[in-house]
Amino acid sequence: ISFLAQTAHNLQKKHPLIHYHIYSGDAERVMERLDKGLIDFGLLVGPTDITKYDYIRLPVKDTWGVLMRNDSLLAEKEMIRAEDLWDKPLILSHQSSINNEMFSWLRADISKLNIVATYDLIYNAAQFVKKGLGYVIALDKLINTTGDSNLCFKPLFPELEAELCIVWKKYQILSRASNMFLKE
Repeated sequence: ISFLAQTAHNLQKKHPLIHYHIYSGDAERVMERLDKGLIDFGLLVGPTDITKYDYIRLPVKDTWGVLMRNDSLLAEKEMIRAEDLWDKPLILSHQSSINNEMFSWLRADISKLNIVATYDLIYNAAQFVKKGLGYVIALDKLINTTGDSNLCFKPLFPELEAELCIVWKKYQILSRASNMFLKE
């Protein structure tokens, strides 16, 4: 998101009349809004079928890990292995494509995992973690875990990265502002 925010900021300096409307949601909802013409672009994370879209792969990848309280037993570890989570209360994304990749990484029968909640927005999930409900499997750098935060983030091992793509409808005639955003 910071990559897109920087792009928007750079473009805003040159074209101050361009305005942005940001919608947050999982890949299925973003693609639905794209298909209906309600949004110009979507940012998709992880393994998602993008064959019906034009796209740009971002030159950065995000790292998957576990968001937890600092007083958690797992907080002492440098990295989190699949078996560390098998008996823990988990909070997972609603997004099925992400969960398929995550279940593969976890190497566990889904029915045997203790999934206590699911989320769309990481901010909401983080509030449940703060109250001690469980461990969120999420991307790094989305929640502030520095300073006086009572949360920490530990990367998964073996490492699991998420590819990021900006997508838009194929054959769509883009507005001048949208074209400038793509070029930037």
